[in-house]
Amino acid sequence: MKLQELGEPHNAWVNPSLRHPETWWRAIAELVRKTLVINELEIRKLRHDPSDLFLRAAQPTLWLLIFGQVFTRLRGIPTGNLPYLDFMAAGILAQSVLFVAIFNGGMTIIWERDLGIVHKFLVSPTPRSAMVLGKALASGIRSLSQVIVIYGLSLLLGVKLNFHPFAIAGVILIVLLGAACFSIFSLIVACLVKSRERFNGMGQLMTMPLFFASNAIYPISLMPPWLQFISHLNPLTYQVDALRGVMLANGQTTYGLGLDCAVLFFAVAVLTVICARLYPNVGR
Repeated sequence: MKLQELGEPHNAWVNPSLRHPETWWRAIAELVRKTLVINELEIRKLRHDPSDLFLRAAQPTLWLLIFGQVFTRLRGIPTGNLPYLDFMAAGILAQSVLFVAIFNGGMTIIWERDLGIVHKFLVSPTPRSAMVLGKALASGIRSLSQVIVIYGLSLLLGVKLNFHPFAIAGVILIVLLGAACFSIFSLIVACLVKSRERFNGMGQLMTMPLFFASNAIYPISLMPPWLQFISHLNPLTYQVDALRGVMLANGQTTYGLGLDCAVLFFAVAVLTVICARLYPNVGR
């Protein structure tokens, strides 16, 4: 696919008053096509400089090898029938996805604005939602490298993983959904702050509360009531819960896999609508 494909107008976007079912199907197909074009452009950047994937792998490695090995000796953290290292493995995978999505999504759009690329997209008839979803999908594909890293480390540390094909497919889907959610959240912040320096500070401010106000490294039952309430509003909580259900051989979910995925889908949809409205602001 070429960048010029984004400039091809389509009647589905020019005349929104059309209500024929076939027109809506064409509009959806066009949205998917342009989303994939944006995604391909983002993935090309990764091919030119894959070193970022290896750098991002350092953090989960340290968490599992140091933090996990120390806290697995404690008996005061109630994890049910799961060993603490098993309990933590899914949380560290979700954390890795969170960090990749937050810092990749927002920083990319600020970099493109500085180079003048954003303005070229904004003057094209490409739907803003396609721009947002394309970048979100690219963040999800970047995050898949973290799956390989965490699975490899977990095997070395004796974590009991579920290697059923459906389980692995479920892990990939959950990682893509979680990465899309937090990448779009990052894009919203980048549209508001518009500065590389401010975004770097906001990145830390976003990731740490999301991580610690979740069930990634300890159960929600250990939190004070006010933090439990915040945790139930945190999409990362449901991503971790879903990963524990499909990633581990004897894993179980607290809220149910269906609810976990529904929350992530809902969060992606709402954030996409918000970001599509804010996206032109980044070019100003």
